[in-house]
Amino acid sequence: MDEGAELAVRLTPAASTDRIEGLVEDAAGVVRLKARVRAVAENNKANRALEKLIAKQLRIRKTAVRVVSGETSRSKIIRIEDDPAELPAALEALAG
Repeated sequence: MDEGAELAVRLTPAASTDRIEGLVEDAAGVVRLKARVRAVAENNKANRALEKLIAKQLRIRKTAVRVVSGETSRSKIIRIEDDPAELPAALEALAG
């Protein structure tokens, strides 16, 4: 059975700080987690920084978080593979 979850994220690279800013609804009506990272959007640096930020916030290993869609876009889908019993509460806390 597949464990984990997918999370829609709106990423702003080259920001002044790494942080999660809560939820935002895009023009298509999709609710996304809004995040900022200091890394630039070159050579997947911003994607890796986003994975690290989410893993740190969820207190899970970095390898459990990966960008699965939107590598070159600000709108991304993140795959989080962790204990399915604990993941919903952790994601709710992440969204604020």
